[in-house]
Amino acid sequence: MDFDGLSARTASVAARVASVAARAPEPATIARVGLGAMVFAAGVHKLLDPLSWSAYVVPWLAPFLVVSPVTFMLANGVLEVGFGAAIVADRYTALASAVAAVSLSATCLYLAVVFVVEGGLFGDVLARDIGLAGLAWAVLVESLRRPTRTS
Repeated sequence: MDFDGLSARTASVAARVASVAARAPEPATIARVGLGAMVFAAGVHKLLDPLSWSAYVVPWLAPFLVVSPVTFMLANGVLEVGFGAAIVADRYTALASAVAAVSLSATCLYLAVVFVVEGGLFGDVLARDIGLAGLAWAVLVESLRRPTRTS
């Protein structure tokens, strides 16, 4: 086997990958845009199909809401569209990512309780949202480290 040729091809691929990475946006920008797009898309989907999202409101939680689960999801959808757009546009990023971080953390806490109480219900969503909450906190911290950008 020609290990020298393989080594040269590997080095060539590594050089091309490094070249592409050098031209890519900053990781913080990629994280911010990804978080904002996710929050925005979730909000749009809540506005288009609030009934599907209301399935995440378990029967023992519904009496604690001051509105119906569908209305609750519609209100959340409007807020998520606004906050997601702000994060993507890099406007009021600290505020918008703080809302996303706190909201996703509270959602994780709720989903963890449901997971335990309801015998594993929504475990897949809990696993995903833990990662999204971490991403939201990272975007918040990064936005607080840089100069304020509000206009």
